[in-house]
Amino acid sequence: MSRSIRIADTTREEREQIVAESIGNISGLCDGCSPGIAEMYQDYIDGRKELREINAAFQARYMSGAEGPEHSSCMMGE
Repeated sequence: MSRSIRIADTTREEREQIVAESIGNISGLCDGCSPGIAEMYQDYIDGRKELREINAAFQARYMSGAEGPEHSSCMMGE
């Protein structure tokens, strides 16, 4: 059985760990890639928004083509 990741069921430290494990190396190996993703989940870590709310908002922006945060390109894929 998996454990709950809801804000009400986790501590701040547990939420930080959940995000870190999900994203991987959040210190980032290149400028602008992982740090922007980690920032996106800060409201979850701080206990303000559930993960599902953050992910739904991100998907809505992606699907609509609305502008998101700008970042520099990542050279890792080249």
